[in-house]
Parts: sequence; structure tokens; C-alpha cells
Amino acid sequence: MFYTNKDLRKLILPLLVEQLLIMLVGMVDTVMISVCGEAAVSGVSLVDTVNILMINIFSALANGGAVVAGHFLGQKNKEDAGKAAWQLMMFSFLSSIGVMILYLCIHTWVLGTVFGSIEPDVYGNAKSYLLITALSIPPLAVYNGAAALFRAEGNSKVTMLISILMNSLNIVGNYILIYVIPMGTAGAAISTTFSRFVAGIVGFLLIYYNKKDISLKGKLTWRLNGAYVKKILYIGLPNSLESSMFQLGKIVLMSLISTLGTSAITANAVSGSITNINIIPGMAINMALLSVASYCVGAGDREQVKYYTKKIMKLAYLSMGIVSVIIFATVRYVLLFYHLTPETYELATEIIRYHAVMAVLIWTPSFSLPNTLRAAGDVMYPMITSIISMWICRIGFAYLFIYLGLGVMGVWIAMTLDWALRAVLYLVRYKKGKWQKFFLTSS
Repeated sequence: MFYTNKDLRKLILPLLVEQLLIMLVGMVDTVMISVCGEAAVSGVSLVDTVNILMINIFSALANGGAVVAGHFLGQKNKEDAGKAAWQLMMFSFLSSIGVMILYLCIHTWVLGTVFGSIEPDVYGNAKSYLLITALSIPPLAVYNGAAALFRAEGNSKVTMLISILMNSLNIVGNYILIYVIPMGTAGAAISTTFSRFVAGIVGFLLIYYNKKDISLKGKLTWRLNGAYVKKILYIGLPNSLESSMFQLGKIVLMSLISTLGTSAITANAVSGSITNINIIPGMAINMALLSVASYCVGAGDREQVKYYTKKIMKLAYLSMGIVSVIIFATVRYVLLFYHLTPETYELATEIIRYHAVMAVLIWTPSFSLPNTLRAAGDVMYPMITSIISMWICRIGFAYLFIYLGLGVMGVWIAMTLDWALRAVLYLVRYKKGKWQKFFLTSS
């Protein structure tokens, strides 16, 4: 066996902490910015929808590089793992600079066209936040690359510690630049950007001097290696496109929900923040599965891939079940902290409980299982499946259900139909074993 239970715990537990931290810090961030007024909160939230889109692109690209490095580690080839790691870091950095420049050049179009007609004070806050946080795209791409590489070698504790550092700096910076030196939205943006620069620098230095399996020391060159880059893009590009389409779909649904009235908008927002907690264990375990499966694929051991896929997915079901039961039982008490109207309170309760039940039943095969396919090099199938399923079920049925009078609950039902279709298609693909034919082409 490549991974003992102790190895899996050492990989998964820090990832759980990291995902929980990201969620909690995001909530704290919103609370701290809220003292600047509703215009500031609105401006930041609008820009963040686009920022998250870009973050997802580079995170997916980083995962592609991590899969390639994991393949080399499975082959006991640390030298090529390090070379592939440097190619990932260099390509991510150079491409992120291009994206940053483009983003800055078209920011007026983004604010005026993508977001439509927004109030002047919201526009001012959004523009300030966008222009500053755009500068953080390259360091964040570097951080994501380093974090993915550490996970590839099973060293998720390092990524957890860097995440703690980054988010702690962000909170302290917010306090100073919002409360002590009242700079408003600009202060929040500066704090976010500074913390990402620190995380990028620290992540790069740690992976450069890393003494475990993947190290950049002695690998630095400014020449792009076509063979390595091709492997990275083969995995990363479909994953990036899939993540981009997913985030774009969420933006479309946000626009749709905004037509349903204040109660629906509020219930959806509150439900979203609580249901994010529901899937934290699954998100962490997904990252672990990608790393473990990549290593097994590199070693050319199909049976180990199947063994760990089954073992890790069972863990995902168990952890999602425990969290879902807790949320289902406590949701009415948790919602009291939000001071909702009776109508919104009942609607949010219904949504969150529905999500908790469906998360136990079908979330794991729809989001965990495709990571095994990606690790094996079967990247086009998950991309095509997820995009088609999202636009047909998540968006198409959302419009239909709202037309039929189901309101915001219809949007959530459509979302779980998307999960169900994905789950069926991924399970069929996995059971038939067609993903295994990609072993030779991806390793």
C-alpha cells in the first residue's frame, strides 16, 4: 500500500483546517468591511465574483501541474517532478501577469457591462477594490502553484500554515486599514493584496528549498519546456475551463435570483454561507484524492487507484453525513443569529435542510469521483460532462422551476439535479473503466 491510514490523516486533516479557515475568514472579512457601509459590501462582493473566477482558473491550472508532478513521484522520479514543478510555477506566473494586465485594461468594461447599472457609490467602491486586488493575481497564482505541489507530495501541513499566515495578515491588515486608519474599501483591498504577496513569496521560497520530494532548487530556467507544459495544460486547461464555466453559471444564477425579491435574495445568501460549511469535508477530501490518485497513476498501479478511490470516497460519505446531520438538527438555532423575517427564516431552513439531505446522497460521486478521472488523464470527459450538466440542469431547470412558481427553492432543486446527472455519468464512466486507457498518455 502506498498510503497508510496515518498518511491519509496527515494529508486530509490539514486540508480540513485550511478549508474551514478559508470559509471562516471570508465571513470575518465581510463583517469587517460592513462597517464601511452597504455600498462597500456591495462593491467588494461584485468584484469578488470576477476575482473568484480568476482564482479558480489558476487553482485548476495548479492542480494540473500537481497531477503531473504526482505522476513523476509515483515513478520515483524526483528530478522530473522538480522540473515539472518549476515549469508550472513559471508558466502560472507569466500567464497571471498577462491576465492581470488585461484585467486592468478592461476594468471599466467589467464594471459597466458585466455588472450592468450600479449606483455611483457602489461603482466607486468596486473600482477601488478591483484596481488594487488585480495586482494580487500573480502572487496568488504562485501561492496556488506551491500549495498544489506540496499537496502532491502529501505535505498539506505546509499549505495549512501558509494559509493561516495569509489570512491572519489579512485580518490584521483589515483592522488597521479599516478601523485604525479609515481607508474604507481601499484599505481592505490593500490588506488582501499584501497578504497574498506574502503568501506567494513564502510559498515559493518553501517549495524552492523543500527537502522532501519536490524542490525547485537547481531547476530554475527561463525557457519553457514544451513537453512539461503540454502535460500540465493537458490536465489544467480543461479543469480551468470547467471551473470558469461553473463560476460563470453561479453569476448567471445570482442575476436570476435577484429578480425574486428581497426575501429570496437574503434566504439564498444565508443558505449559501451555511451550506458552504456542509461541503468543507468533501472539498478537503477531494484535494487529497487528487494527490493520492495521481501518485498511484504515476506508479502505474490501477488496483491501488481503485482501492484508494473507494476508501477515500467512503470517508467523504461519512464526513459529509456527520456534518449534514449536525446542520439539519441545528439550522433553526443557527439562523436566529441572522435576525431574519419569519418568511425568510422558514425559506432558508427549507433550503439548508434540503441541501443537507442531498449532500449526503449525491455530492460525493458528483464532485469527488471526477478527481480520479482527472488524475488518470481522463480530463475531457469531466469537463464536458460538468459544463453540459450545469447549463442543462443547474441553469435550464432553474429558469423552468422559477417559471413554474417554485421560487428560489427551484434554483436549489435544479442544482441538485445537476449533481445527480453528474454522479450517474461519472459512476458509469468509472465502472466501465474507460478512464484507465488514459494511463499511458498521461504519465
